[in-house]
Amino acid sequence: MVGRSKAASGEAGDAVIIKKYANRRLYNTASSSYITLEDLARMVRENIDFKVLDAKTGDDITHSILTQIIMDEEANGGQMLPVSFLRQLIGMYGNSMQAMMPSYLEASMANFRDNQSKIREAFEKGMSASPFAALHETNMAMMRAAADVFMPGIGKPKDKPAAPAAEAKDEIAALREQMAAMQKKLDELGK
Repeated sequence: MVGRSKAASGEAGDAVIIKKYANRRLYNTASSSYITLEDLARMVRENIDFKVLDAKTGDDITHSILTQIIMDEEANGGQMLPVSFLRQLIGMYGNSMQAMMPSYLEASMANFRDNQSKIREAFEKGMSASPFAALHETNMAMMRAAADVFMPGIGKPKDKPAAPAAEAKDEIAALREQMAAMQKKLDELGK
């Protein structure tokens, strides 16, 4: 079990070091105890910064452990990632825009987190009557525009959506220009 002590929470600015041994056991060096993937998931939810190191090599394997937690959550009925999203994500590997995806996904998640309370309130009240409808529409338009830049044809909706506000159109146009400039730079680097 993970405690909330200053050392265990990473409040001092240092990440808690978790060592993964060959027998698949995880050892929390801050609490001097063995933990599970569920404990690591709880640490993430509690915003406790940690780093997972391979005990033998010292390699940072945090990424693969976090990916394993997501796979376990998805397999145990907590499915949050739609199949179409997973297919599009897999399709981005090897694509010239692959390097852009991590920062784009981080920005999208940060935006979602920042608006999480608004989203929760909107779903409780019903989206159509709330000011969140315009925000949602703008975010969806931006996602479609970005998807169209990354993978032409993927971001186009099957049904024609309501037109976003003029401000949203300007933001989308700016986003498209930025993405086109980035694509041009990547293409030039690839030559």
